[in-house]
Amino acid sequence: MGRTAGHLAADEGNEQVLHKICEWAENKLTREEIKNKLLFDTENKGRTAWHLAEEKGNLMILHSLLEWAEEKQTTEEMKCKLLGTYNKGWTAWHLAAE
Repeated sequence: MGRTAGHLAADEGNEQVLHKICEWAENKLTREEIKNKLLFDTENKGRTAWHLAEEKGNLMILHSLLEWAEEKQTTEEMKCKLLGTYNKGWTAWHLAAE
């Protein structure tokens, strides 16, 4: 399925695991790797952890992802990534609205 541990934590709503991944990444990965491999990496269907968390309506996971993303990137980067679509042409916001 091409999912990372971050995808699985978001999909299952496991905030503790997501926080552990974030802690580990802070000490092992560069800022760019965190952004590209954890915050906005896509799985086979083109969905990010954001898409999966919004699809399940998991606000705590979304809050955690948003806080972490705000530390790691600029506002412009966030706009581009959060408005990104997956294979159906939907953004994470579409999934939340559905």
